[in-house]
Amino acid sequence: MSMLSVEFFIAFRHLKAKRRGFFPLITTFIAVGGTTLGVAALVVTLAVMSGFQSDIRNKILGIQPHMVLVRIDGEPFKDYLKIEDKIKTNIDVLGISPFIYRQGIIRGLDLSASLIIKSVDYRNENNMLGLSKQIMVSDMSFNGEKIGEKSIILGSELAKNIAVSAGDKVILMFPSNFGSIPKMFEFTVSAVIQSGMYDFDSSLGFIDLEEGQKLFSMQNEITGFDIHINNFDKAVMTATLLQKDLSYPYRVKTWIEMNKNLFAALKLEKIMMFLILGLIILVAAFNIISNLLLLSVQKSKEIGIMSAMGFSKFSISKIFFYEGLIVGSSGIVLGVMSGLAVSFLLKYFNIFKLPKGIYYVDKLPIAVIPADIIMIVTCAFIITVTAGIYPAYQVSKLEPLEAIRYG
Repeated sequence: MSMLSVEFFIAFRHLKAKRRGFFPLITTFIAVGGTTLGVAALVVTLAVMSGFQSDIRNKILGIQPHMVLVRIDGEPFKDYLKIEDKIKTNIDVLGISPFIYRQGIIRGLDLSASLIIKSVDYRNENNMLGLSKQIMVSDMSFNGEKIGEKSIILGSELAKNIAVSAGDKVILMFPSNFGSIPKMFEFTVSAVIQSGMYDFDSSLGFIDLEEGQKLFSMQNEITGFDIHINNFDKAVMTATLLQKDLSYPYRVKTWIEMNKNLFAALKLEKIMMFLILGLIILVAAFNIISNLLLLSVQKSKEIGIMSAMGFSKFSISKIFFYEGLIVGSSGIVLGVMSGLAVSFLLKYFNIFKLPKGIYYVDKLPIAVIPADIIMIVTCAFIITVTAGIYPAYQVSKLEPLEAIRYG
């Protein structure tokens, strides 16, 4: 049997053997339990935070393009077909959809609300964003290919706020360029969509691009392009290349840039939760230290005997270091298993419901990312290993004769 296996065997026997008194046993359970609780809490918390990030990202990309091209000066695109051809030369670009943005007011039977009108080619927009999958209810006249003349698609929350549904008539009002009296147009609600993002569902409406050009006197003009690429994670790099090709006065904005405050807040919250819950593991590390110091006092006579038998101080210190390692590793393994079990329970049984008006999602999202688990295990392992160094060092300073005499 090698020296390593002997030291590990003795360490395991020390932890397994009956202790004198109830307190040492309690400290061992607290040390293991504290590590288990800290690791499990971190696994569940990071799974929830990662789930929020992933779910919000997917919902955003279900209603927003990967990139948007606009003019910095706010002027419309005059000859936008040439710009469209230039964008298509980029090999990463999969789809392009011209649009017109306008703000206005929509009125149902008795209720009004502000809205953002997006005039689009429905077929292009649907290919990019999958709008047809988000339709809750539609009018009989809506064929899924074109929104139609004097027709509008509304977000579910906006439709609810003005008490209308598919087939109902609404009035759109826009500022006039020549006076204080707004322009008013009657439209029919052709469909109601639900993206899952409250901000979009409560403020966005789609009309046909040609219809928008007529309404806003923008014949053969648009205000920007939606751009869809083959990999949304490459949006920043692709946007940089397009920006170089197009230059001023054009500006390419990525989905990350358009939602940077939201994702920055989620990232910061994830980091802070990791640090706060990491304190639980740190407290457990102090329990490991106290447990090993108490064990060294109880085993002082055995330490003296082992020294007299030829064990070096380094070998004896390694015994107690291994004991700390066993306690810490047991807590980490149990914590990861418990955390994963709770995470999958929350994911597949949908225990918690979230109010749509407060959160971006209506259920608790869970995403277990292997990189997060590896980071938790690594940090917890470093903390618990560090906790075993001091007791091991203290044990190595015991003199054999004194340990036997006073043990």
